[in-house]
Amino acid sequence: MSNQSEANYKVEVPEDVQEAIRTIIRWSGDDPTREGLVETPKRVARAWKEYCEGYDEDPAFHLSRIFHEVGGYDEIVLLKDIPFQSHCEHHMAPIIGKAHIAYLPGDYVVGISKLARVLEAFARRLQVQERLTAQVADCIWENLKPLGVAVVVKATHGCMTGRGVRTHGTDMLTSRMMGVFKRDEKSREEVLRLMGVQ
Repeated sequence: MSNQSEANYKVEVPEDVQEAIRTIIRWSGDDPTREGLVETPKRVARAWKEYCEGYDEDPAFHLSRIFHEVGGYDEIVLLKDIPFQSHCEHHMAPIIGKAHIAYLPGDYVVGISKLARVLEAFARRLQVQERLTAQVADCIWENLKPLGVAVVVKATHGCMTGRGVRTHGTDMLTSRMMGVFKRDEKSREEVLRLMGVQ
């Protein structure tokens, strides 16, 4: 459990938040006073505080420690298959997927785990996949000043699998290309091939 998650577990949940959750339970057809549901409002509230930790975080902070000494490396840096979980802003249903994040360095690089942290910071907010993809790419572009950025996100949406059309096994794919990956077809093809999505 992260320090932030532990803090959320200990946070006092306001009564109006608990009552809102009790109202949903009643409206759904159950009794919020029965034994199995008495503590549910607090648990749900604390869970949502954890799901939305990204609102308290500046994703750009993770890109603030850079490295100039890269031994002349000037090729693509790629982090593949980064798992993430978010929630759809339309139904607050889970979005579960993986992202590939690549950039072509300019004058410096960043620790590779920082790319995953940028994704996590944006994912832990109410989202739509298109905006999440764009936010991750834009953050890297603005803060690292690379020659190119490529972000591809593949995810399953609970608003499709658990309700509505209830279509299982369907993924949504979004991408954002910037700089050389947008301008140059060969560079774009190379990064997509490395990601395994072409």
